[in-house]
Amino acid sequence: MRILLSNDDGVHAQGLRALYRELRRVGEVVVVAPLEERSTAGHALTLHKPLRMIRVDADFYGVSGSPADCVYLGLRKVLKGEPDLVVSGINRGANLGQDVYYSGTVSAAREACILGIPALAVSLDVDFHRAPPEDRLHYSTAAKVASRLIRDMMRDGSVLRPPRHTLLNLNVPDLPVDKVKGIQLARQGFRFYSGGILQRKDHRGRDYYWVGGSYRGYRREPGSDCDRVQQGYAALTPLKLDSTDHGFLETLQESWQQSRRGRR
Repeated sequence: MRILLSNDDGVHAQGLRALYRELRRVGEVVVVAPLEERSTAGHALTLHKPLRMIRVDADFYGVSGSPADCVYLGLRKVLKGEPDLVVSGINRGANLGQDVYYSGTVSAAREACILGIPALAVSLDVDFHRAPPEDRLHYSTAAKVASRLIRDMMRDGSVLRPPRHTLLNLNVPDLPVDKVKGIQLARQGFRFYSGGILQRKDHRGRDYYWVGGSYRGYRREPGSDCDRVQQGYAALTPLKLDSTDHGFLETLQESWQQSRRGRR
């Protein structure tokens, strides 16, 4: 099995290295990841300036761009042929609910999904209120859970292959592996953030801003990805590229048709 591995925390991130070591037991792994941290980069592609790519180590390449750039270059310039799977992670922090729209980790997997390649995003649910040191985070747990998932879906010779243009989003609790209750399927939930903006002044007296706010909990919905992880399970959510609200589209079509008939 051939795997392209990327992330948004950077090519030197501990989570990436932990996942690389575990996936090496599954198959051949090549890493193409940002040279610097690109968290919350979203699905950005670099179109207006050149990208640089350097070989950092055996099987490791660093790119001066976004996570989506890395997957794009990895597929077209680094690998010789299409991989069986693209994996992105392990992200330092969960990508639950609407986080998936901001996440560079999920965007790397989404770029592969756009190109029709099976993709998996992997994130670790870190409690940033406790601010645990990096070496105490359970990256190895997330790596083992992801590896186990891939092995299970490879069983009987089949390869992890969700429907075309659907990717898998895996969020794992920050716990020892024997404390994770298992993997459960989940739908996308919704998280709440303070939305605060910090305004400060630089040494020249000019204003600058930090945006983002702090995490304030999630909508209590049984079966959501947020709820599954809170209960101690790894949450696996399939995400489609098509974000059309089909139910409301039908309502609009009915209303649209009635409106047009009324104008005759």
